[in-house]
Amino acid sequence: MRTPLFDRRDFLKAAGVSFVTVLAPAALGRAAEADALYATAYQRRDGGFGVAVLTERGRMVHALPLPDRGHDISFDPVSRRSVVFARQPGTFAVVFDHAGGRGPVTIPSVAGRHFFGHGVFSPDGKLLYATENDFDNAAGMVGVYDATASFRRIGEFLTHGVGPHELLLCPDGKTLAIANGGIETHPDFGAAKLNIPTMKPSLVFADRTSGDLLEKHELAPALHKLSIRHMDFDRTGTLWFGCQHEGPATERPALVGRARMGERFELIDIPEKTLVGLRNYVGSVAANPAAGTVAVSSPQGNALVVLDAKYGRVVSVLDLTEVCGLAPDSDGFLASTGTGEIIAPDGEAAKDREHVWDNHMLRILL
Repeated sequence: MRTPLFDRRDFLKAAGVSFVTVLAPAALGRAAEADALYATAYQRRDGGFGVAVLTERGRMVHALPLPDRGHDISFDPVSRRSVVFARQPGTFAVVFDHAGGRGPVTIPSVAGRHFFGHGVFSPDGKLLYATENDFDNAAGMVGVYDATASFRRIGEFLTHGVGPHELLLCPDGKTLAIANGGIETHPDFGAAKLNIPTMKPSLVFADRTSGDLLEKHELAPALHKLSIRHMDFDRTGTLWFGCQHEGPATERPALVGRARMGERFELIDIPEKTLVGLRNYVGSVAANPAAGTVAVSSPQGNALVVLDAKYGRVVSVLDLTEVCGLAPDSDGFLASTGTGEIIAPDGEAAKDREHVWDNHMLRILL
């Protein structure tokens, strides 16, 4: 699950002396004035890549360069470190301290594997799980890393599907939810999608200790080109997921669904006008437990859609150019764009002149 909401009143207490003492005075001032802090990968407008810690108004608190483009970020509340994963088919992940007090640790992918851009820590922070591609065997894998031993890779298990993307820790702390996009790729063929006619996306629940398959949900055969990619849990423990359609642009399949282990797996009906606006592509999913809402974004459709988590009804639709990154903020959502904007729930936008933001954003508790 993603980390709980966080406000300014708890900031200094939660951050601790170590965080406060290493920040430069200007950064400390920005952090102390913020209602929350967020982490996101970025691209510099003049070239180069990195990961940044920002306030909700888009002011930078800390930044770290990356060797190539980053994707998503996972936070460990125990060690108070995060890891940013390379964008598929990247071969690195970087563990970093938000305050810059400890040096970064680079995790290289092992031979025959690459990262898919997502990962999650175990509840005690001792293990890191990452979605990976066994590309020679066209098999999705979860790589397991020992966070207590410089993130040494200690094992792996199947995702029980092809092309895994996001994975999350379920509320029980024992189960991993894995979105298998169903798309076969291989570094020798660049970004080519090798199995569109036969792809089989799935949503899997697996035991995080043994890797055993607990449940596997597949879409109807007519929807086999609907790649399941991103997810988040709402306050009831329902898992919401977003899809990207690999079929003809003239088709309009449902793009958002929800699931609960042992109970249901279903796609949500969204009004035609709103569905068309998403242009067959959901780039990010985020839940706001406090507000009882779920948001999905589409950088292709330049759209941010907020749904009521109880009934699945559309609450609002906002037009935002290249919007993708989402994170809960107060009773709404903070959004980031590929044009360098950070948009607050009240609609106020801050544009960065040096950076543009990548696909995902994480609200962090320091």
